[in-house]
Amino acid sequence: MNVLSLFDGMSCGQIALDKLGIKVDKYFASEIKKSAIEVTQHNYPNTIQLGDVTKIKAKDLPKIDLLIGGSPCQDFSRANKERNGVDGEKSSLFFEYTRLLKECNPTYFLLENVIMSDYNYWFICNELNCEPVRLCGSLVSGALRDRLYWTNIPPFSYDLTGRLISQIQQPKDTLITLQSILDSGYTDKRKHTSLNTNTGSISEKYSTNKYLKNRNETTGMLTIIYDNKNFLWNDNIRTINQNEMEKLHNIPKGYTSIVNQKKAGDLIGDGWTVDIVKHIFKGLKK
Repeated sequence: MNVLSLFDGMSCGQIALDKLGIKVDKYFASEIKKSAIEVTQHNYPNTIQLGDVTKIKAKDLPKIDLLIGGSPCQDFSRANKERNGVDGEKSSLFFEYTRLLKECNPTYFLLENVIMSDYNYWFICNELNCEPVRLCGSLVSGALRDRLYWTNIPPFSYDLTGRLISQIQQPKDTLITLQSILDSGYTDKRKHTSLNTNTGSISEKYSTNKYLKNRNETTGMLTIIYDNKNFLWNDNIRTINQNEMEKLHNIPKGYTSIVNQKKAGDLIGDGWTVDIVKHIFKGLKK
C-alpha cells in the first residue's frame, strides 16, 4: 500500500497503520513544521517527506492507495472568534486536499477536521460527495477530542443521490479515565478537557499556583493535577507532563522524546487520537 498523508504532522496516521500491522510500501508525507518532521523521521525514518502541499503533483508520485489528512482547522474551530471557514487563510488549504484527491484518485481517502458550522460542514460534504462519521476520542483515550471524519473506508452506504455516507460504528468504550494515565497525583476530571493538549508546557515563569488558579477560573478548561485526593490548591499542583500527553492520545511512549515538552504539546495538540484512526483503518483490513 502506498500512502500519501497531507498535513502529516508527526505522523499519527502512520502510528495507527503500524498498530494494525498494515504493510505500507511507501509513506509520503507533506509537512512543513520542522519539529514535526524531526519526530516523524526519528520514529519512521523511511518516511518520504514532500514538504509544501501546494507543490505536490500526482504525476510525480506512484499510484496512491490511501490519501489521508487533517487540513488546518483554525478557521473552522469554535475557539476562533472570526471563523472564516474554507475562506480562511489556513483552512482554505482544504482545497489542496481536494485537488490531490482528484489528481491521485486513491482507492481510499480520509479527511479529518473539527466540529464546525453547518455551512462549512455541508460545503465539505458537497465537495467530497460524502457525509462524515463523528467520533470522539474519549471512547478510547483519557482525553476529549471530538472530530469529523469524511472517508470511503468501509462500511458505508449511499443515499438516493449517490452521496456516500460513512457507516463506521462508534468504537467500544474502553473506560479509560484521565486518572488512569497519570504518572502521579490526582484529578477531579474524568477526561482531559483543555482546549489544547499543550497545557503541560506552561513556561516556568508562569507555573505558579496563582497563575494556574486564575487561568482555571477564567477559562474553565485547564486540567489541574493535584498532589492530594482532596484537590487542594498548593505549591505542588501541576498540569500534565510529556509522558502523560502521549498516553492521552494513544501515542507510543517516548515517541516525542527528541523534542522538549512545549514542542511535544504543540505537535500532540495538532495531531490525531491514534486509536480512533486505528478504529477507522480496521475497514482497510476487511
